[in-house]
This record gives sequence, C-alpha cells and structure tokens, in this order.
Amino acid sequence: MAMRCLLVDDNARFLEAAKALLERGGASVVALAGSSTDALAFARELRPDVALLDIDLDGESGFDVAELLSGIVPHLIMISTHAQEDFEELIAESPVLGLLPKSLLSAEAVGEMVGAEG
Repeated sequence: MAMRCLLVDDNARFLEAAKALLERGGASVVALAGSSTDALAFARELRPDVALLDIDLDGESGFDVAELLSGIVPHLIMISTHAQEDFEELIAESPVLGLLPKSLLSAEAVGEMVGAEG
C-alpha cells in the first residue's frame, strides 16, 4: 500500500510539483494544504501516514504546525530550501523526524526517513 502523504506549503506551484514528484515515486498525496488551518483539517479527516511541512508558511512556523499535527499524523518531516544546520535545535526540540531539502524530495527519501525512525 502506498505511503499516504499530506503536503503543507504556502507555494501552490511547489505543492503541485511536489505532488507529481511524490506520486511518480509511488506515494499517494492525499491533500495539499497552504496553512495550518487547512493542514489540521485534512490531517483529522484523512489521517495520512506522513506530513511534509515547509518551515516557513507565510507568517506561520512549520514547527508550530508540526506541534498541532503531532498527535494526529504519525510521521512529520520538515521540508525547506534552507540548510538543516540552520534549524538543528528547533528540529531536536520538535516532534519531526528531521529536515528533507526540497531539492532532494522524493518518495524514496521520505520512505527512508520514516523507515529510519526508531
């Protein structure tokens, strides 16, 4: 069964491109969200396996969204164009598995991060 993903980013063009990329790799993208409100509603309704969250959501922190989703979505991964080193402390203090650079986004990379948990 395909990994079910929720994508959360404030850039609609990126959301569409990322959805196509992940689905080509075998993942199922169940919803695209542009805000914490949408992300929370989709997470509660669709119960995805993993949420991919942009760090900066047009004035909202992806880390705050991760906290909201932490009891609903089992696997949370930050995505960003920024370097992981810039966010090491925030990542360590949050419920996310880590940061996946947008340039390396793929269903395989997401699967590896989820599989490495534990």
